[in-house]
Amino acid sequence: MNAPGLRRFAVVWAGQLVSVIGSALTAFVLGVWVYLGTGSVTTFVLIQFCAVVPGILLAPYAGAVADRYDRRRIMLVADSGAGVVTALLLVAVSTDSLAVWQVYVATALTATLNSFHIIAYTALVPALVPKEHLGRINGLMQVTQGVQIAAPLVAGALLAWVGLRGVLLVDLVSMVFAVGALLLARLPDDAVRPAGASDAEREGIGAGLRWLRGAPGLFALCAVFGVWNFLFAIAGGLVQPLILSFSSPATLGVLMAAGGSGLFVGGLVMGVWGGPRRRVHGIYLGLALGGVFLVLHSLAPSPWLIGVAAPAFLFTLPLINTCCVTLLQTKVDPAVLGRVLAVVRMLSTAAMPVAFLLIGPLTDRVAEPLMAADGPLASGVGALIGTGQGRGIALIFLVVGALMLALAAYAWSRPRLRTVDDLPDAVPDETPSPERTRG
Repeated sequence: MNAPGLRRFAVVWAGQLVSVIGSALTAFVLGVWVYLGTGSVTTFVLIQFCAVVPGILLAPYAGAVADRYDRRRIMLVADSGAGVVTALLLVAVSTDSLAVWQVYVATALTATLNSFHIIAYTALVPALVPKEHLGRINGLMQVTQGVQIAAPLVAGALLAWVGLRGVLLVDLVSMVFAVGALLLARLPDDAVRPAGASDAEREGIGAGLRWLRGAPGLFALCAVFGVWNFLFAIAGGLVQPLILSFSSPATLGVLMAAGGSGLFVGGLVMGVWGGPRRRVHGIYLGLALGGVFLVLHSLAPSPWLIGVAAPAFLFTLPLINTCCVTLLQTKVDPAVLGRVLAVVRMLSTAAMPVAFLLIGPLTDRVAEPLMAADGPLASGVGALIGTGQGRGIALIFLVVGALMLALAAYAWSRPRLRTVDDLPDAVPDETPSPERTRG
């Protein structure tokens, strides 16, 4: 076992976890500030739009940069740049000049920096830790998502205690911690810039797509992941309105924290387990269980039901993500790994903005009228999930859950996807521990 590599990863991971906590707190309180100041759901949703689109558009360039330059320096620039954005927001708040457009610009800039950061970070991992530990390491990296979802419960209390300026200060300190951890970690040369990268540089940003199309099983996996992200975006965008249709905002905060705990525990479980030997089986299992738990969301307007179904659904995310990322990290040539990860990120998230734009019209103009007390589906589906306010959202959860189950069945039916684990590994069984490091 490459203990030095694991220790180096632990230092980097700890710094990034602290930074994610600070960023999640800021994202939540800025959203609250915008919504309370404008009272507009559209204005609020545009923040999510700004947070997603830059990553999709810039992913190919982020992948090319990750394969060409020192990955630790990319992460340092991204973390430092995010810190500058937070500092500018802090100045605007302190001078009472913060405007909604500034929040949009800050969100887009942070998303841009994060796109470069996450691809460099993910490409760094397989060169830093032994292959046999990749599943566990990727599981631990999923813990950060649990922290992000649970942030509203902490952020609400922190906002009342120290205000928006105090939350921004906490975020700024967390970014300093992340930069410090990266500077302290002595990373091997072949981790920050893998061997063969110079030859691959000449192939440009299209190298990732060309490599992926040459591995049909992985390309099929990318397509499945894209549909899953689309369905997840619809459910994720509607879960808060679903809860608020029968519960108070205080209950919403508790249930959001409960959901985050499912994601957090799922990350810890994957950190210990690492996933099944055949990674694609973990993907199938996560898709099928996710569909079942989404259907459960729709059955009754009950906080207790959501309190069980939401954490259970989010528990499946680390399973799916860990298995998918580990497959890519072990099967893809390290010289083009950044660009392949970028293509996967771009293709798998491209439909998410469409999902965000569909949510409002689909709910207000289609689903809610169908599930009204005198609506066309009141005597049919309404007998199963109920009628009235919020039951249209429940109908969408029912349909999305069924579609996710269908996606699991489709994925199972694809021979190339079933055998994706049999592709030759591009990562050696034991990651070397070179003497040369960049301090």
